[in-house]
Amino acid sequence: MRSFTSKTKFDHNNPTDDSIINECRTLQKEEYEVLESIYPECVSGQATDGTLKLEIPIEFESPIDVVITSVDDASEGSALRGSLAILPPLLLHVSLPSKYPLECPPQLLSLRATHMWLPKIWLLYDMLMNMWQSGEGVLYSWIECLRTGEFLRNLSLVSEDNLSVRLLHNAPQVMLPLLTEYEQSSRSNQFAQNSYPCSICLTSLKGSKCLELSCNHIFCRSCLKDFWGLCIEEGDVGKVGCPAPECVKESREAIEEEVARVMGETEVTRWRWLKEKRSLEKDPTIIHSPVPRPTDVDEESGWARLRTCIKCGFSFCSFCCRTWHGPISACPIAHSEKVVLEYLATNEGSAERRLLEQLYGQTNILRLVARYEEEMASRKWLKSSTTSCPGCECHVEKNLGCNHMTCWKCGKHFCYRCGAKLNAKNPYEHFSLPGGCFNKLFDFQSDEGDQWQPVEGFNII
Repeated sequence: MRSFTSKTKFDHNNPTDDSIINECRTLQKEEYEVLESIYPECVSGQATDGTLKLEIPIEFESPIDVVITSVDDASEGSALRGSLAILPPLLLHVSLPSKYPLECPPQLLSLRATHMWLPKIWLLYDMLMNMWQSGEGVLYSWIECLRTGEFLRNLSLVSEDNLSVRLLHNAPQVMLPLLTEYEQSSRSNQFAQNSYPCSICLTSLKGSKCLELSCNHIFCRSCLKDFWGLCIEEGDVGKVGCPAPECVKESREAIEEEVARVMGETEVTRWRWLKEKRSLEKDPTIIHSPVPRPTDVDEESGWARLRTCIKCGFSFCSFCCRTWHGPISACPIAHSEKVVLEYLATNEGSAERRLLEQLYGQTNILRLVARYEEEMASRKWLKSSTTSCPGCECHVEKNLGCNHMTCWKCGKHFCYRCGAKLNAKNPYEHFSLPGGCFNKLFDFQSDEGDQWQPVEGFNII
């Protein structure tokens, strides 16, 4: 710590007027009680023994640019910058003479700056001593001047535009991380000591049991763990974010640091995998490999289909997903599908069919045929019963509700009837314009079986 120790000592042995001393003691006690009520975190020690210890952090109204330059090289290029709202505290050891505040000023026995961040601290000593006026207490003015950072302007450490604080230090590369670390630690301590309401469970908890997200919304860790854990388990990684309504509308997702502070290592690992999987699925140029498509080849060239896995070195075609067959050769049909088509093209019991069964095995052939027929039936059902998202081609099935769809995977707005993309800001405009979907936000189908039918044998009289 950088310190300044006063060489001036007050002589308590000099004869004094008892009435002045008694009045000064009363004023000192009142001043101490005021300081303790307003700044309890800054005051330590008792006024009865004539000394006080003050620990005063500097807190700006908003973050300010702190520029630290080296003593040996004060050029602008060598300076380090950081945006800070809190600076480490100044430590004052104050002695209160028996005639303070009526006739004598307080004495600064020592003045220190934590982490030695304040240059020329003796100038601050002179400034504080000059603030005292006979008959008035000055400790409150000291604390307020130091706490708000006003003294930095008086010491000419603030730039002319009042946008930055300029400090000199022997090792700026060491000092800036210390200042940043102190601010983070101070904010964490303040957050842990206060209580905050959780808008999910509607309870008020200490900050140590809550988490403040980067959007400044605060929730208890227990609610976030339950909510995020369910989303990660179900694979809905897009909902692992702030549960506040305004952030949900903006699809704000949590960053890795936030997830790691709430979830366990297993959930964090799965969250990372889901994020990577989603990014791969959104990129049409990536086929089972995180390598993007080549950028230095002709779009019409066959080389544009070449992909190479960075993990195993396997080279393959991005169209047919088979081993790389060169830029000229066309993509062949999958071998299994080719065998199935040949088998189905032959007549039952024919020599060609028996030959294929002997070549590949009857069990294998029947298994491939069953898989092929299942795949064809699935494609037929998807085409007739679902609508694909125009953004990610994810199929959506609907049996009730309106025709305005929002894809759960990519968030694209589209019409279920025609598959057209909708304007996210006004998706219902599509159903108000002339066309096939005009006035078709809801599809109503009358059920003839529910209509009333007369019952035989009953006559209305």
